[in-house]
Amino acid sequence: MAAASGDYEAMLVNCIDPRFTTNSLQYMTANGMRDRYSQFVIAGGPIGAVNARFAAWHAVFWDNLDITVQLHNIKRVVAMTHRDCGAAKLAFGDAAVATRTAETAAHAEALRIFAAEVKRRKPALVVVAGIMDLTGNVDAVS
Repeated sequence: MAAASGDYEAMLVNCIDPRFTTNSLQYMTANGMRDRYSQFVIAGGPIGAVNARFAAWHAVFWDNLDITVQLHNIKRVVAMTHRDCGAAKLAFGDAAVATRTAETAAHAEALRIFAAEVKRRKPALVVVAGIMDLTGNVDAVS
């Protein structure tokens, strides 16, 4: 069994929605990270870490990222939002997620804000961002 500290690949930041737990594991496994990542799960995932609606949670996420870097020496953060997200609806409003196009734009903007904040705080980390659909397919966001 590996030690609690060491060299790991990433931290996955994703949503609490139970519909995505298996697909998230499958995504990480398919990308060579099974048992090589820590995970931070919060409503909305990266949205919850940066959107003003959830401001009280922000420090907890950033403190956790600091600890993950310290303990696990991660190289990247995998920021994953998902379609049909209740937290996104609370954060952005109904109109911002009413269509696939609007939903994609709202999620992509939040993911870009999240990625910029990670880079500001931890310039050495690479951020991989995406929006997962209900089947587990991921649309990459850059």
